[in-house]
Amino acid sequence: MMSETDRIERSIVINAPRERVWRALASAEEFGAWFGVDLSGQSFKVGQRARAKMNLPDHPDCYFDATFARIEPTSLMAFHWIPYPIDPAADLANEEPTLVTFILHEAANNATLLKVVESGFDRVPAHRRARAFEMNSGGWEAQLRRIAKYAGE
Repeated sequence: MMSETDRIERSIVINAPRERVWRALASAEEFGAWFGVDLSGQSFKVGQRARAKMNLPDHPDCYFDATFARIEPTSLMAFHWIPYPIDPAADLANEEPTLVTFILHEAANNATLLKVVESGFDRVPAHRRARAFEMNSGGWEAQLRRIAKYAGE
């Protein structure tokens, strides 16, 4: 049984057709444009890793580092990553990653309901679990606003 702190769920309605929102997620370059990472020349494929430096002025050594688990065009994209990797207590090589899943649904007026679920926080080491959960929880709220602005019409 999962605890209340094992998963983060956020959603937003984006004023854009599902295909447009999908491109903003599934194209590495478009994903990078709104997420804040230069993924030029990379692509998202199941079983493959995408890695690049984040564009975070306060954290110049932070990387987006994800391995893709599922891609179902226009419906779902999921990857594994280490949450809150800028935490100096993070053991990036040995921690179990969380699973980030984006789910797209049709919404009224040719809009798209985008949901993000990040699960697996119960496996994050206890000494950093609460902070990783807190940081990613706020992070997903900000990132959903960013993709809505980027993909919205």
